[in-house]
Amino acid sequence: MFRILYQDDHYVAVDKPSGIFVHPTRLGRREPNCMSRLGRQLGRPVFTIHRLDRATSGVLLFALSSEAARKICLLFEERRIRKEYLAVVRGFAPEAGRIDHPLRKHREKSAVDAVTDFVRVGTVELQEPVGRHDTARFSLVRAVPRTGRMHQIRRHMAHIAHPVLGDTRYGDGAQNRFFRARFGMRRLALMAVCLAFLHPYTRDCVSVAAEPSEDLQATFAGLGWNESWAGGPHPPGTL
Repeated sequence: MFRILYQDDHYVAVDKPSGIFVHPTRLGRREPNCMSRLGRQLGRPVFTIHRLDRATSGVLLFALSSEAARKICLLFEERRIRKEYLAVVRGFAPEAGRIDHPLRKHREKSAVDAVTDFVRVGTVELQEPVGRHDTARFSLVRAVPRTGRMHQIRRHMAHIAHPVLGDTRYGDGAQNRFFRARFGMRRLALMAVCLAFLHPYTRDCVSVAAEPSEDLQATFAGLGWNESWAGGPHPPGTL
């Protein structure tokens, strides 16, 4: 069963595990997905609003009616939803920055605007060689995508040469292998930790948060970060 983070008459948010699709897909029709499982858990249909990559964990919001879905999808389209992620990346990332780099959804399509703000909340250097580097350097970053492009944070962090650990598509193979061997982490080190929005019905500001999963917290502890993920600076801006 999913851990319910928030629920009212219109919306429900769950803590999505890594490794499960949000909804049935062409490539994974027979594989488990959040939409079907949550519908069975609640005993009623749920409606997808946004997506997290299969490998990403954390806050995932659903609507409980088609009307509620339509209303909040407008907020996503108008970029009035704030989403915050934690990611472990290769190297010492800048203390803060904005990545304004257009992305293509498909090779044949033109690139569209894509913007991600981030701040660094932790660093560590391990005295172990990895690939062509004498030491292993990692950063913990908090990222806020201002647009909603496919794989945006993963692609943007790779664009500035700080790919997310465990990313087999855009990441560093040597670093990924080291991370798996050293920390036993066989997943993408990316998690949606907060989603905030102005409720379309009540007009209240709703903020839904999830703590990092146990495997990520164990990895953070192994890197000496412990509870640093809970504090530190946040990218600027509100709803």
